[in-house]
Amino acid sequence: MKQKIETSEAPNAIGPYSQAIRVGDNIFLSGQIPLDPETMKLVEGEENQIRRVFDNVQAVCKAAGCGLNDIVKLNISLQDLSLFAKVNEVMLDYFEEPYPARAALQVARLPLDSLIEVEAIIIKEKS
Repeated sequence: MKQKIETSEAPNAIGPYSQAIRVGDNIFLSGQIPLDPETMKLVEGEENQIRRVFDNVQAVCKAAGCGLNDIVKLNISLQDLSLFAKVNEVMLDYFEEPYPARAALQVARLPLDSLIEVEAIIIKEKS
């Protein structure tokens, strides 16, 4: 049975999807882009967008009763792979070892022309 997870501390969905869904011990976080949850506007600047995306992912994790270090798989989509090194640098501020498995891809375009989108999978027993 699917359980919807949502929080006002992350941007509202901008389409027909949920911020996250729990099915048993599996939690699937939808792609987050660097929207400020209060204004629903993209933040400006490369590093600010990367940090905002991880802040949004962290807020959804918190709503699911988890943290960033519970993530087992990250998928990162970048408008330009030249941001790859900056993403790695910023991730060190958010994650501890063992780091999640991860893919990072360059894509042609992201929603609202954001520079980055991050989705995640968590496997965690309910408390």
